[in-house]
Amino acid sequence: MTVVSSHEGFAVRQVAPHDLRGLDRRYRPALMAFFMRRAATHSDAEDMTQELFAKLARVEDPAMENADAYIFQMAANLLRDRQRRERVRASYRAAVAGETFDQEPLDPARILQGREDLGAVSRALRELPDRTRAIFLLYRLEGMKQAELATLYGMTTSGVQKHILKAMGHLTRTLRAGE
Repeated sequence: MTVVSSHEGFAVRQVAPHDLRGLDRRYRPALMAFFMRRAATHSDAEDMTQELFAKLARVEDPAMENADAYIFQMAANLLRDRQRRERVRASYRAAVAGETFDQEPLDPARILQGREDLGAVSRALRELPDRTRAIFLLYRLEGMKQAELATLYGMTTSGVQKHILKAMGHLTRTLRAGE
C-alpha cells in the first residue's frame, strides 16, 4: 500500500509504514552484510542501511518489479556516493595538512604593542556616545545589518550610517594621534 502526500506542491508517493517494515525485515540482514563487506565499520554499515531505507520510503513507485535488483542497485549507488565523498574529504585533508602557514614567532615587544593598541581602541570606544558605540559594535562585531539596526533603534538606515561613520572617524583620529 502506498500513501500519497503533498510536498511543496507536488504529489509524492511514499511506501506505507507497514510495507517498509516488511522490506526492513526482508532486506536489512542482507544489506548489512553487503555494506559490512565494503564499509569500514559496523556503524557505517548501519548508517548506510538506514539511509537506504529513508530513500526507499520516498521512492516514487514502490511496486517495483524486481525489488532485489532495485534495492541492491540503490545500495551500490549509495556506497559509491559515500566513497566519492570520502575521497574528496581525504584529498582536502591531505591538501590542508600539506600547507605551511607563515607565522612569525611571538615576540614580547609585538605582544606588548598589540595590548597597547587594544587599550587605545577600547579607550576610544568608551569616549563615544552610548548609542553610537552600541550601533558601531553591533554592526562591526556582531555583524548586524544596517537595516536591522535602524529598526532596532527606531531610525533610518541613513541615521545608522552616520553613527557608524562617526565612530569610525573618531577611532581613526584617536589612533592616528596616538602614533
